Amino acid sequence: MREIKHWLNGAAVAGTSGRQLPVWDPATGEQQAYVVAATAAETAQAVTVAKAAFPAWRAASLSRRSEVMFRFRELVDANRKEIASLVSQEHGKTVADAGGELARGLENIEFAAGAPHLLKGGYSEQASTGVDVYSIRQPLGVVAGITPFNFPAMVPMWMFCNALVCGNTFVLKPSEKDPSVALLLADLLRQAGLPDGAFNVVQGDREAVETLIAHPDVQALSFVGSTPVAKAIYEQGSRAGKRVQALGGAKNHMVVLPDADVDAAADAAVSAGYGSAGERCMAVSVVVAVGAVGDPLVAAIKERIGRIAVGPASDPAAEMGPLISREHRDKVAGYLAGAGPAEVVVDGRQAPISDGPGFFLGASLVDKVPTDSPLYTDEIFGPVLSVVRADTYEEALELVNTNEYGNGTAIFTRDGGAARRFQYDVNCGMVGVNVPVPVPVAYYSFGGWKSSLFGDLHMYGPEGLQFYTRSKVVTSRWPDPATSTVDLGFPEVR
Repeated sequence: MREIKHWLNGAAVAGTSGRQLPVWDPATGEQQAYVVAATAAETAQAVTVAKAAFPAWRAASLSRRSEVMFRFRELVDANRKEIASLVSQEHGKTVADAGGELARGLENIEFAAGAPHLLKGGYSEQASTGVDVYSIRQPLGVVAGITPFNFPAMVPMWMFCNALVCGNTFVLKPSEKDPSVALLLADLLRQAGLPDGAFNVVQGDREAVETLIAHPDVQALSFVGSTPVAKAIYEQGSRAGKRVQALGGAKNHMVVLPDADVDAAADAAVSAGYGSAGERCMAVSVVVAVGAVGDPLVAAIKERIGRIAVGPASDPAAEMGPLISREHRDKVAGYLAGAGPAEVVVDGRQAPISDGPGFFLGASLVDKVPTDSPLYTDEIFGPVLSVVRADTYEEALELVNTNEYGNGTAIFTRDGGAARRFQYDVNCGMVGVNVPVPVPVAYYSFGGWKSSLFGDLHMYGPEGLQFYTRSKVVTSRWPDPATSTVDLGFPEVR
């Protein structure tokens, strides 16, 4: 059985704890590998290695750090097929879907490569007589990332690209469910010229996470995962004096107005609801059908579900793969069993592939879902699309704004005024207008509101650079010694 190792000081290192965590093949239900969960001591060693590498990497010029990112980008691009295949093998998503994930990750590398321009400070000459003032941004030191199973390549790139190019060193704790990609990325960073120790990977679970939170040499923590864990990491990390950005769960609404193009809206709902088997924090999980659009929209979605090809990533025709684990598959199926008064239009449990090997569940559609149903209140994180009926735009907006989560939302309409009003009124961090999955491009930043984000700064883009640096303001004066005097008054600039 294949062991997936840690990465310390530029090399793969075997775990020593003896506590094995299985890595499953979601398409077959069989174990394909294992990780040996890191002990607190092993995790602390990764931090120590990163701390030792920090002074030299911080001293590297911006041009040098940018050069490493450029080389890393070329290596990732050259190894796209291998990386996407590895993602598919351990996560279960199709190779095409994994390739899309990788493409968005590449955008983040490209953004980070622009650090010589992005990290420029400000300068004010003659702020006072003979005095100049300027600002600079400096790295924090050792920073850590804790990433989820659903995007094992892209989400780490959200974090470490900006962190490294700013001069920090990094410790990554990837999901134990699909951990191999992290090691491949670590090796590509080494090949790109990143110094040994500047990027380290510890495999494991809660013990490794708690060690990173408590370790005094970890200056900042980035996390993507469920809301309860995000909140706990934010609270514990903040109490420990660390900077924390913790992205939590979502319940993304797609509001469809009566004037929308029904076919286009149905295409978008199916694409955004069932892509990657719904295991995306930006997946559309609720369609809010306003007025008379409800019946034709549900019929159009149902018709499209029948054409979705569900199968393993090894099948070139497959459009949707399995869920990540048997436990999660059964949990998602349980929501359909407890649908209550809602109308199950398409039941994914009845799809033939759902009875076979692997962790498959067919796409499901549930109409007329009450807002107090778990189908509506919970983040299901699977291929279940709920439809809530609303009589008016105002009622639909109220649903989005009163929901616990505020990650992403979308509106489908032909009315520019209604769309503009929606983007102005809605309480959500990312908004799509006739775009169902409004993930920002890499030169903006990603993050939600309300219980979808704990911390002040969103991830990647300009806010990512801000998170991984701190500002320093320098006030400089070079006077003639002959003019120096004692002055106990408060400094003035006029």
